[in-house]
Amino acid sequence: MAATSLGPGPDRREALTRRIRLLVGATLAYNAVEAAVALTAGSMASSTALIGFGLDSVIEVSSAAAVAWQFSARDHADREARERHALRVIAVSFFALALYVTVDSLRALTGTGEAGHSLPGILLAALSLAVMPFLSAAQRRAGRELGSATAVADSRQTLLCTYLSAVVLLGLLANWLLGWTWADPVAALAVAALAVKEGRDAWQGKGCCAPATPTAAPDAEKHSSPDATGKRPAPDACGCGPGCACC
Repeated sequence: MAATSLGPGPDRREALTRRIRLLVGATLAYNAVEAAVALTAGSMASSTALIGFGLDSVIEVSSAAAVAWQFSARDHADREARERHALRVIAVSFFALALYVTVDSLRALTGTGEAGHSLPGILLAALSLAVMPFLSAAQRRAGRELGSATAVADSRQTLLCTYLSAVVLLGLLANWLLGWTWADPVAALAVAALAVKEGRDAWQGKGCCAPATPTAAPDAEKHSSPDATGKRPAPDACGCGPGCACC
C-alpha cells in the first residue's frame, strides 16, 4: 500500500507561504525602524546595551531578508532548494549576535564604558517586548505547519529579540533607577549563550521536521515502539515519528 504525505496540500501550502511572506515583511519593517532608533539613542546616551540592541535589529533584518529571499520563489521546489542557504545565513546571524553581545558585555563588566540614561531606549525596548512575541508565535505556527526550517529558525531569532528586549529594558531601568550598571551585561551573557545554541541548531537544520515523504512514514514506523495495544504509533502531523523533535 502506498504511503500518503501528511503535509499540507498545495492550496494550504500556498496560503501558509503568503502568510509567512507577510510576517517576514512586517518583521523587516519593524526591525529597520527599531535599529535606527536604538542606534541613535544608544549613541546619544553612550549605551552599549542600546547599541547592541540596534545591531541585533540589523541582524534580524538580515535573517528576515534571507527567509524573504527563500519564499520569493514561486515554485515550491525552488523554495526548498534555497532553504539550506537561508539557514546558513540565519545561523551566521546568531553567531554574530552572540559574539557582539559577549564582547560588549565583558567590556561593560570591566568598566571600560558607562552608559547614560535613555528614555527613548526604555520606551523602544518596552514596545519591542510587546510586539515581538506575537510576530514570532505567528511565524512559528505557520512554519511548523508548512514544515519550513527557515521560517521556524527566523521565528526563533525574533523570539531571541524578545529576550534581548527584556534584558535591555531591565538593564536600562536598573541603571536609571538603581545605578546597577552590571545588571545588563550579566543578563546579556545568558542571551549570548542562547544565541550560540540556536545558531548551531539552525546550521545543522535542527528544530523542524519537513512533512512526510513517501519513504518517511515507513521509516518512522520501523523505528517506533508498539503501544499498549501492540500497534506502532503513527507519525505526527509533520511526519516525525515518536522521539523526533519537530519544529
